[in-house]
Amino acid sequence: MTQNVKCYLLLLLSVFFLNACQQDDPIAPENLTSAYSSEISTEWMSLTLDLTKNGTGFTPPVAARAFGYIGLTLYQSVLPGMQGYKSMEGQVNGLLVGSLPKIEEGKIYNWGIVANAALAKVIKSCYSNASSDQFAAIDQLEAKWEAAFPDEKQKVIERSIAFGKSMGDAMIAYANSDNQANCFNTNFPSDFVAPTGEGLWVPTPPAFQPALQPYWKDVRPFLTKNVQGTLPIPPPSYSTDTTSVFWKELKEVYDAVKNLTSEEKDIADFWSDDPGKTSTPPGHSFSILIQILEAEDANLELAAEAFAKLGMAVHDAFVSCWNAKFVYNLIRPITVIHEKIDPNFSIPLSTPPFPEYTSGHSVQSGATAQVLTDLFGDNYAFTDRTHENRTDIDGSPRNFSSFFEFADEAAISRLYGGIHYRAAIVVGVSQGKLVGQNIGALQFK
Repeated sequence: MTQNVKCYLLLLLSVFFLNACQQDDPIAPENLTSAYSSEISTEWMSLTLDLTKNGTGFTPPVAARAFGYIGLTLYQSVLPGMQGYKSMEGQVNGLLVGSLPKIEEGKIYNWGIVANAALAKVIKSCYSNASSDQFAAIDQLEAKWEAAFPDEKQKVIERSIAFGKSMGDAMIAYANSDNQANCFNTNFPSDFVAPTGEGLWVPTPPAFQPALQPYWKDVRPFLTKNVQGTLPIPPPSYSTDTTSVFWKELKEVYDAVKNLTSEEKDIADFWSDDPGKTSTPPGHSFSILIQILEAEDANLELAAEAFAKLGMAVHDAFVSCWNAKFVYNLIRPITVIHEKIDPNFSIPLSTPPFPEYTSGHSVQSGATAQVLTDLFGDNYAFTDRTHENRTDIDGSPRNFSSFFEFADEAAISRLYGGIHYRAAIVVGVSQGKLVGQNIGALQFK
């Protein structure tokens, strides 16, 4: 063998070993997140829905923020056991590379216990105004899962709890760096003065509340392009000309409510998801995901990815939507109908206190549908049982052949409820779909 051949072979070997070192080191099977059930995550998320429903100040944007940081915490806490997955450090706004704790290399962790400790920490922070009974429920669930692995070695338990808590602390610091830690107390800022003029939003009956979270458009999104790159086209221009697009859409709302069928009324009620009565629209999206993970008997790895993506998507959907609302400041249908058509007109739902365009239900549903379609497929049939135990409405389970079928129904429900014009509904779903696509473009793998 000549000296040149030897040098060539040595070069090939060095390249081989260099490439091998650049690959992710394989994780021992017993240390994989996928070896654990998603049950721990679905129980925690179900508790979060209850905390949202029964908490104080958890309006849809505020709730979506909590879901975003809680979902991301779950993902980052169990990430070291997920072969080939990547951290969101350096990918989402404000989460700097190296800002999160690392595991001890070569050590075994129980990812169920890790997730449990991290989620307990972050949920207590996100719901810091919870009642004593609610904090007791958090402690009870944490204790349940801490004791759920009786055969685990004590050192592994201690190591896992310590890492989970440190991850929880780091994620709390990250969440609070958006300056919204107490946003449940700031839903109606007293210093906001709504713009005035023909066709612009004014408070609506019956409560005539001021604008809810008018500064939410400035809240930190996980992705900047989910705000700067998702502002939709302007709505149809306000007009009382009966041949105008605006008037035709206004008349559609009036006629739809006046001729509402029982099925349309049920749809309006099912998707209303009012704060204080339910876990809000983003909570409804989380409820759908919980049901799917349970039906799929999913593992913790899939659940972590899914909750992170969906949480970030619904959060950014509300920031994106609120940006549009307070850029365009469009008047609500009920205001114009009372002034121009019928002063005695009533609607089956209560108009929420903020501008009309675009529809929050539509944007967050479109984002949810995109994320869940990316995870589970285009034609994933499912049954939504979110409201089956309610007695104040017909909460009978509803069947869907795809996630976008659900999104479209949730969106059109706002026309049936007399809340939105069609443009806000149709454009809103597309706006949300774009938000979901941007989340899907993150490098999870």
